[in-house]
Amino acid sequence: MRRENQSCMSEFLLLGLPIWPGQQDIFFALFLGMYLITVLGNLLIILLIRLDSHLHTPMYFFLSHLAFTDISFSSVTAPKMLMNMHTQDQSISYAGCISQVYFFLFWGDLDSLLLTSMAYDRYVAICHPLHYTTIMSQSLCILLVIASWVQSCASALLHTLLLARLSFCGDNTVQHFFCDLATLLKLSSSDTTLNELLILTVGVVVITLPFVCILVSYGHIGATILKVPSTKGICKALSTCGSHLSVVSLYYGTIIGLYFFPSSNSSDNKDVIVAVLYTLVTPMLNPFIYSLRNRDMKGALGNILSRGTRSPR
Repeated sequence: MRRENQSCMSEFLLLGLPIWPGQQDIFFALFLGMYLITVLGNLLIILLIRLDSHLHTPMYFFLSHLAFTDISFSSVTAPKMLMNMHTQDQSISYAGCISQVYFFLFWGDLDSLLLTSMAYDRYVAICHPLHYTTIMSQSLCILLVIASWVQSCASALLHTLLLARLSFCGDNTVQHFFCDLATLLKLSSSDTTLNELLILTVGVVVITLPFVCILVSYGHIGATILKVPSTKGICKALSTCGSHLSVVSLYYGTIIGLYFFPSSNSSDNKDVIVAVLYTLVTPMLNPFIYSLRNRDMKGALGNILSRGTRSPR
């Protein structure tokens, strides 16, 4: 089956974004800037967390992994999209397309699981503050990250192996700017029932269950906050969760809108636009959300800048 597949289809054509040819240069510059901001902003977060000892806490441990995941997630699709826009060559090899599907699913699933770990961290910090250091030990944090990596790898590998078994002997035009799994299944000339069943099953495990866990965590957090008599205590509790809630809303809002309320075949452009939101916009906004709303990050940046100005002396 695999050999037959490769003989039928050696490459795919990515139609890219629904923009006019005269606007290519403008959008190329825009998306290049967004990608650079994503990479540099998240690298700055990782650097600050590593260099400032005050940020060596479970919350920032998870945040550093989330920042690395965001860089990788955007790097799966953005460079290829930018290269296609620049060279006007829309082709991608069969192997390159399958690889893109794997890494897109891997980093996307890892993003979801890390956000869940961060929600649990906030739940313990606010609902069980006296036991926080005992519960959120270094070994537990490492275990949660390893479990997230393993589960994401297994999920992406299952999808990719089943996708590689399909035949693509008809139209090779992908109505997207990257090799989206759902779009590729529409092009396949094979039976995709098993693939669709796996999408539903794994989607529940990797997307729906983590989202429910986050909702439950913040339900307990909200109940605990309402018991706090002082307004100052409520504001302090909300400030520690505001950044995470903003990122969760951006991430799951676009995912739910795209995959749980799919558009018809005649409105594929909407799916492409929504995909831009969670592959480029959300990873770009994360550094701003965690930096502008976080005093610890601002303090760490100030400390590093002050060290830099004093070092020549």
